Amino acid sequence: MTLILLAISLSIALCVIAFNFATYALPVMVGIAAFQHVYATDAGFVMSGLAAIGAALLSVGLVIAILGFAKNPFLRLIALAAFAIPAFIAGYALFHGVAKNAIDSAILLNMLCGTSGLIVGVAAMANLNALGTVVLSR
Repeated sequence: MTLILLAISLSIALCVIAFNFATYALPVMVGIAAFQHVYATDAGFVMSGLAAIGAALLSVGLVIAILGFAKNPFLRLIALAAFAIPAFIAGYALFHGVAKNAIDSAILLNMLCGTSGLIVGVAAMANLNALGTVVLSR
């Protein structure tokens, strides 16, 4: 019984951690792409890591700058969507990986995966909007 409860609690903790990581999918993707590009030029592991961290921070900073200085709501929505679309894909893939063997119906699986992706995408938009408000209110 103890092992079952431990497995359930660790699964819940893993899902919470994966949800938090999925909301920051855009900086992770940008960082991985920058790492691969710089590492392919024989710059070394440390320099590639620094370039990846810099690119990830720059992507978040660019979206926050657009949110802070743009007065047009459509431009702000586009900036938030650029951040939320990779989070939507990561949330969809996360739930699909967890539930693909448990749910037999493909329609139900796709609906639940889409709902999960939508929740993660909206959470990413809310987190970034709150972060932009906090950073630019100082």
